[in-house]
Amino acid sequence: MKIGFALPQFHHQAYGIARTAEFAREVERAGAASLWVGDRNLAAVRPRIGYGGQGTTIPAELNPAADPFVLLGIAAGATERVLLGSHVLVAPLYPPVQLARALTSIDLVSGGRLLPGFGVGWSPEEYQAAGLDFGTRGARMNELLDALEAVWTTDPAEYHGKLLSVPLHHAPLKPARRPRPPFYLGALSERALRRVAERGDGWLPLCTVPSWVDTDGLVAHRALIDRWAREADRDPSAIDTVLRVNIDAGTAPGRVADAIRTVHERTGIDHVMVDTTYAVESVDEAMEHAVEMIGLVARG
Repeated sequence: MKIGFALPQFHHQAYGIARTAEFAREVERAGAASLWVGDRNLAAVRPRIGYGGQGTTIPAELNPAADPFVLLGIAAGATERVLLGSHVLVAPLYPPVQLARALTSIDLVSGGRLLPGFGVGWSPEEYQAAGLDFGTRGARMNELLDALEAVWTTDPAEYHGKLLSVPLHHAPLKPARRPRPPFYLGALSERALRRVAERGDGWLPLCTVPSWVDTDGLVAHRALIDRWAREADRDPSAIDTVLRVNIDAGTAPGRVADAIRTVHERTGIDHVMVDTTYAVESVDEAMEHAVEMIGLVARG
């Protein structure tokens, strides 16, 4: 099992982001496989759509949110081995050239350890703040992947779609990972799962321990991805999976470790990232929790 952890980014931990480098070094030293960020551009006071696309509320824990690119850059410079991922960036909110530049810089600083994970998001207000149409987010994602492909693999580079356009420009600075960093994609809906099957190098599902651990759903969704990948003449085994594990407040580390092992046994998923945003408050507690979790999962 490979286990990774969310960097201090949200809720009380956001106020301790000056210790991001310390957190990254300590968790890497303890044996973590990866470090991760999420993305929350804003949490609306009166959201039309709630957290995860359900209801009309957003957890208060997401109100304070640090910048994911800055945190990944700090972690890249502070570590030597761990993978550095996003689970997920709300990618269609960002212009493709600026997104490519930020991720290229992080990948170069880290020596090719970037796992960029993208999703379309669920907040209309975030799209409103960016001056974008929430209803076109899926189409924007498809074009964004094409634009990133062009910017990362050609020089000069250009892209022209219906929603996105990148003029012909010099693009000599490329990521360390060749031919480009992998596309990891968050997906729950059928349309998003098809995107993983047809375009993704990795799938980013999630669960919450103990309130929502749907192993049957994970297995069923992965079966769809594999079937659609074969239909697209792609090798399903080449599509990686990293499971996000959110932790409900008050959940003991041992219970989380047991859930991770159960998911692994029933689904075969062997890489998880643990987010303690809802479970602990301080950066010190997050580091202690991570070290304990690594030990528990390693002991089996």
